[in-house]
Amino acid sequence: MEKTNVMRILDQKNIEYVEHTYNGDSSTTGVEVAEMVGISVERTYKTLVTISNNKKYYVFVVPVTCELDLKKGAQSVNEKSIEMIKQKDLLNVTGYVHGGCSPIGLKKNYPVIFDESITLFDKIMFSGGKIGYQVEMNVKDIDKVIAYTISDITK
Repeated sequence: MEKTNVMRILDQKNIEYVEHTYNGDSSTTGVEVAEMVGISVERTYKTLVTISNNKKYYVFVVPVTCELDLKKGAQSVNEKSIEMIKQKDLLNVTGYVHGGCSPIGLKKNYPVIFDESITLFDKIMFSGGKIGYQVEMNVKDIDKVIAYTISDITK
């Protein structure tokens, strides 16, 4: 099976994960992905990238069934306001395409904020860095790979 950049990073750090694959494209929803791989939607997360007025990027990881609350998100990173980046800018900013964006292996070390709901689970699943690939890993291992904060960021 093909390894994505995310999987190579996890392998290098000897972090356990379960790889899930599915047949989908950039229009496949997170709920559909969860159903295809057989993981509960509550434990399935999506990665959203935002930009502030002063052109700072922030990466938010929220449950696929929820919507990022831009006001709460902005407060969590001490900004007046943030907005979603344009889809055409995603690859250039993160190194990932829409539908395959992961909080691990970003082009730069942008601030990453996970929704507080991750504290409810031992394991969560999110993009493996490519459309069709997901990684499921222990929440307690995420900080071994990336720096992040936890905040109430959903509507």
